[in-house]
Order: sequence, then structure tokens, then C-alpha cells
Amino acid sequence: MKAWQVHTHGEPRAVMRLDEVPEPRPGDGEVLLRVRAAAVNFPDALLCRGEYQIRPPLPFTPGVEICAETEDGRRVIANPGLPYGGFAEYAVARADALLPAPAVLDDAQAAALHIGYQTGWFGLHRRARLQSGETLLVHAAAGGVGSAAVQLGKAAGATVIGVVGGKAKAAAAEALGCDLVIDRTSEDLVARVKEFTGGRGADVVYDAVGGAAYTASAKCVAFEGRILVVGFASGTVPAPALNHALIKNYAIVGLHWGLYAQRDPAAVLACHEELTRLAAEGAVSPLVSERLPLDAAADAVQRVADGTTTGRLAILPTGGAR
Repeated sequence: MKAWQVHTHGEPRAVMRLDEVPEPRPGDGEVLLRVRAAAVNFPDALLCRGEYQIRPPLPFTPGVEICAETEDGRRVIANPGLPYGGFAEYAVARADALLPAPAVLDDAQAAALHIGYQTGWFGLHRRARLQSGETLLVHAAAGGVGSAAVQLGKAAGATVIGVVGGKAKAAAAEALGCDLVIDRTSEDLVARVKEFTGGRGADVVYDAVGGAAYTASAKCVAFEGRILVVGFASGTVPAPALNHALIKNYAIVGLHWGLYAQRDPAAVLACHEELTRLAAEGAVSPLVSERLPLDAAADAVQRVADGTTTGRLAILPTGGAR
């Protein structure tokens, strides 16, 4: 079969190589899956660089989120078990962690429903306790993770402010339903948030960017607000001034979604059932901007790493897209 493999760590476009390799053999408790679509995630770039929290042995195939078909014909969502990731014609995953793919979503959308939307749901509901009527600020609102948070925030009854970089991404955030879109490249983010909220600020800030985005968040979070730390796509891990959190009475809340999969798998299943319901109602629909063939995977991962994409990119190893 064809599979992208990383033989040494570095930038995705430089280190990913499309090889002809044997089909993976499932281990105990695993199943073989035919990959129908693989969503590209920022962690795929970190894996290529050797900067992710797990470092699979070289060579390995990246691709941590897929829609696939089991040998008995079921259409499922899975997180492949590395080193046999999703940027390949076949992958392997734990049998007890497979989730049914929602019928209303095509393969590319189903592949993109899992990590970003589970992260958004657990972050907004379990960690930040977002309430209907509150104001939610989402950084990188037109990206894969941000667009999921925007849709989940609107579904929860929040007023959503989307922060983006550039006119094209602003248009995408508006189409997602943001009540206010701020282009950080041409507008004063803090001033616009305070103006929009009558000086109160945002009740919840969803930050998967870090760096300067976090600094701005601390300046415009509301009294008793919550800054939700989801990731550091900017490459800069902020050092919060805890005296500032004390003075303004806001909380800094961390989220590592993968821990729920380890510690509370029943909650992950319940979340998937809720996401499936929201998808059936049309309240959430993954923003897949491009559906690409297998040979475009390395370029796609690099583009996500560079922050030049809008929405999600999906790789279709077999060329189809039910």
C-alpha cells in the first residue's frame, strides 16, 4: 500500500516521503481500517518535527484523525495508533475506541469532527462552563480548531467574537456565524472587544494560539472570566502574570483533551453522541475547505503548520468521498 512516512524529524514538506509499504498488522485489541479520509491537524506537523508529547519510532506515518471503513463494512471515526497513522491507504486503531461516523456528514467532514470538536466541547462545557448569553472570544476563528469552537459556542447560545488574520479568514468567520469578527492584522483587538461588550470584556476566551493572542486575551477578559488554554499554534508558550489574574479576578483554565480519552472514555462517547445530534440538527458542520489526494499530504501538513489555511484540509487516500 501507499503511505507517507517520516524517516527523520524536520519540517513536514522536507521529511515526509510517500512510500510503498506493507499493510499494517493489527495488534491485540486493534483493527485494520481502510482510510476513507484523513483530516490534517497541527499535531501532525509537531509529530514531523519531533515536538509532540509522543514520539513514535522512526519511520512512522502521521495522520491522527480519520474516517475509515472496517473489514465488516462499518463507517467509523478513529484516532489511528501510531506508527500506522492516517496518511495512508490503511491504518490501525483500537477496536474499543471506534466511533460511528454521522450519516449526515461526508467522509472528509466526519474525519474532521473528532479532535477539534471534542476539544471544543470539553473546553467550553467541562472546563470553562460556558453559559447561554455569555460572550465567547475565539482566536484563529477561521481555522480548524477555532471554527469548531465558534459553532459550538453559537449552539450553546453564546455571543461569539471571532479573531482572524486577514480578509479571507474574516469572510470565513462571518460565514460561520460570528457576531463580531476582528481582523488582528488591521484592528485593535482589545479596543474592539471592549467596545463591543460595553467595557465588560469576554466571559470566555478560547485560545489555541498562545503568544501575543494570550497577552491580548488577558487585557480583554471579563471580571470572573475564563481564559481557556488549548494550545500554542504560534509556537510561543506564554508566561501568565498571576498577579494580573488575581487583580482582575479571572481564571486561567487548561485543557488536554487526550486525558479524557484515557481517564473517562465514557465521557468521550457521550460527547460524540452530542456532536452527532448537533450535526444532524445542522448546528455544527466541519468547515472542510479542501479535499486533496494522498500525494498532496506533505504539502497540506506544511500549510497547516505555516498557518496559511482556512478551515480543515482533508486527505482522501482512495480518491472517494462518500
